[in-house]
Amino acid sequence: MMRIRALLLAGLIAIVPLTDAAAQSRGRDRDRDESRSQDRREAPRNYPGQGLRDEPRSSPRANPGDVARRVQSGRPGRMLGVQERGGDYVVRWEYPGGRVSDIQVDGRSGRVRGDD
Repeated sequence: MMRIRALLLAGLIAIVPLTDAAAQSRGRDRDRDESRSQDRREAPRNYPGQGLRDEPRSSPRANPGDVARRVQSGRPGRMLGVQERGGDYVVRWEYPGGRVSDIQVDGRSGRVRGDD
Protein backbone atom coordinates (compact mmCIF):
# COMPACT_ATOMS: atom_id res chain seq x y z
CA MET A 1 0.00 0.00 0.00
CA MET A 2 2.81 2.31 0.88
CA ARG A 3 4.43 1.56 -2.40
CA ILE A 4 1.26 2.53 -4.35
CA ARG A 5 1.00 5.81 -2.47
CA ALA A 6 4.62 6.61 -3.21
CA LEU A 7 4.15 5.86 -6.90
CA LEU A 8 0.99 8.01 -7.07
CA LEU A 9 2.74 10.86 -5.29
CA ALA A 10 5.73 10.60 -7.63
CA GLY A 11 3.38 10.60 -10.62
CA LEU A 12 1.56 13.71 -9.37
CA ILE A 13 4.83 15.49 -8.73
CA ALA A 14 5.95 14.68 -12.27
CA ILE A 15 2.63 15.83 -13.83
CA VAL A 16 2.26 19.20 -12.00
CA PRO A 17 5.16 20.94 -13.81
CA LEU A 18 3.84 19.68 -17.13
CA THR A 19 0.35 21.09 -16.53
CA ASP A 20 1.84 24.41 -15.40
CA ALA A 21 3.97 24.60 -18.54
CA ALA A 22 0.95 23.80 -20.71
CA ALA A 23 -1.08 26.55 -19.00
CA GLN A 24 1.69 29.08 -19.56
CA SER A 25 1.92 28.05 -23.19
CA ARG A 26 -1.83 28.52 -23.64
CA GLY A 27 -1.55 31.97 -22.04
CA ARG A 28 1.23 32.98 -24.43
CA ASP A 29 -0.77 31.71 -27.39
CA ARG A 30 -3.83 33.63 -26.23
CA ASP A 31 -1.79 36.83 -25.77
CA ARG A 32 -0.30 36.41 -29.22
CA ASP A 33 -3.75 35.85 -30.74
CA GLU A 34 -5.13 38.93 -28.97
CA SER A 35 -2.25 41.09 -30.17
CA ARG A 36 -2.79 39.84 -33.72
CA SER A 37 -6.49 40.65 -33.57
CA GLN A 38 -5.69 44.11 -32.17
CA ASP A 39 -3.24 44.67 -35.00
CA ARG A 40 -5.97 43.74 -37.46
CA ARG A 41 -8.43 46.12 -35.80
CA GLU A 42 -5.94 48.99 -35.79
CA ALA A 43 -4.80 48.52 -39.36
CA PRO A 44 -6.35 51.13 -41.65
CA ARG A 45 -8.64 49.86 -44.33
CA ASN A 46 -8.83 51.54 -47.68
CA TYR A 47 -12.36 52.04 -48.89
CA PRO A 48 -13.49 54.52 -51.52
CA GLY A 49 -14.47 57.75 -49.79
CA GLN A 50 -13.15 56.54 -46.44
CA GLY A 51 -11.66 59.83 -45.28
CA LEU A 52 -14.71 61.89 -46.12
CA ARG A 53 -16.39 61.31 -42.76
CA ASP A 54 -13.21 61.90 -40.79
CA GLU A 55 -12.51 65.36 -42.21
CA PRO A 56 -13.97 68.29 -40.31
CA ARG A 57 -17.02 69.92 -41.74
CA SER A 58 -16.71 73.26 -43.43
CA SER A 59 -16.98 75.20 -40.20
CA PRO A 60 -14.84 78.28 -39.59
CA ARG A 61 -11.64 77.76 -37.72
CA ALA A 62 -11.21 81.31 -36.45
CA ASN A 63 -12.60 82.07 -33.00
CA PRO A 64 -15.50 84.59 -33.08
CA GLY A 65 -13.96 86.48 -30.15
CA ASP A 66 -10.67 86.86 -32.01
CA VAL A 67 -12.55 87.98 -35.11
CA ALA A 68 -14.37 90.67 -33.11
CA ARG A 69 -11.12 91.92 -31.54
CA ARG A 70 -9.42 92.07 -34.93
CA VAL A 71 -12.29 94.11 -36.42
CA GLN A 72 -12.34 96.47 -33.41
CA SER A 73 -8.65 97.28 -33.50
CA GLY A 74 -8.13 100.72 -35.02
CA ARG A 75 -11.73 101.13 -36.12
CA PRO A 76 -13.96 103.81 -34.57
CA GLY A 77 -17.49 102.85 -33.55
CA ARG A 78 -19.00 99.78 -31.94
CA MET A 79 -19.78 96.19 -32.83
CA LEU A 80 -23.44 95.23 -33.13
CA GLY A 81 -22.99 91.49 -33.66
CA VAL A 82 -21.15 88.62 -35.32
CA GLN A 83 -22.75 86.01 -37.59
CA GLU A 84 -21.41 83.01 -39.46
CA ARG A 85 -22.26 82.87 -43.16
CA GLY A 86 -20.98 80.18 -45.48
CA GLY A 87 -17.85 79.43 -43.45
CA ASP A 88 -16.96 83.10 -43.04
CA TYR A 89 -17.93 85.69 -40.45
CA VAL A 90 -19.88 88.87 -40.94
CA VAL A 91 -19.41 91.52 -38.25
CA ARG A 92 -22.10 94.18 -38.12
CA TRP A 93 -20.43 97.47 -37.20
CA GLU A 94 -21.85 100.90 -36.38
CA TYR A 95 -19.57 103.81 -37.20
CA PRO A 96 -19.80 107.18 -35.42
CA GLY A 97 -22.61 109.13 -37.03
CA GLY A 98 -24.92 106.08 -37.25
CA ARG A 99 -23.72 104.39 -40.45
CA VAL A 100 -24.01 100.57 -40.17
CA SER A 101 -21.77 98.29 -42.20
CA ASP A 102 -21.21 94.55 -42.58
CA ILE A 103 -17.53 93.63 -42.40
CA GLN A 104 -16.53 90.34 -44.09
CA VAL A 105 -13.96 88.23 -42.23
CA ASP A 106 -12.32 85.04 -43.51
CA GLY A 107 -13.53 82.12 -41.39
CA ARG A 108 -10.29 80.18 -41.53
CA SER A 109 -7.64 82.82 -41.06
CA GLY A 110 -9.67 85.54 -39.31
CA ARG A 111 -8.39 88.12 -41.79
CA VAL A 112 -10.66 91.10 -42.50
CA ARG A 113 -11.70 91.06 -46.15
CA GLY A 114 -13.52 94.37 -46.32
CA ASP A 115 -16.50 96.60 -45.57
CA ASP A 116 -19.84 96.53 -47.36
